[in-house]
Amino acid sequence: MPPQRRSRLSQQASLREVMAQFATGVTVLTAGGRDGHGMTANAFSSVSLDPPLVLCCVSRAARMHEAIMAAQSFAVSILGAEQQELARYFADWKRPRGRAQFDAVDWQRGPRTGAPLLTGALAWLECELVKVYAGGDHSIFLGEVLDCSRGTGPEALLFFGGDFHQIGRMPA
Repeated sequence: MPPQRRSRLSQQASLREVMAQFATGVTVLTAGGRDGHGMTANAFSSVSLDPPLVLCCVSRAARMHEAIMAAQSFAVSILGAEQQELARYFADWKRPRGRAQFDAVDWQRGPRTGAPLLTGALAWLECELVKVYAGGDHSIFLGEVLDCSRGTGPEALLFFGGDFHQIGRMPA
């Protein structure tokens, strides 16, 4: 293996180890349309309140990338602590493709985008795709929030150190 390639692989492993020390929330991104799709993701962030913008990052090799590009919209279900199995399900490449993957879970159709919103999530957002930025082997999808709502779950699902964890709401 050429030294430059070996160095890059070493840097990638090191970056993965470092980023595992950053606790993140866990979401499931979904896209509607003919070939609807879902994917577990923690590369999600609020960008702006005015206008209301969020971003998510998706590998250009992922089926989700194509689904968002085709639908020109996406939805985000922010998972609660009791939804680890949903996170694992939507991270499993062996699940059914297309709309059939949603047959195994409870969801409702988003009123603005038609994208699946997962039942029991802590919160939901529906977004119109407004811009796509190149970000290495990923695309950064910037979405304008068309609709959002909050669930009632008391604990969030977090990802830290390569595993799922729970955190409760802070006392008032």
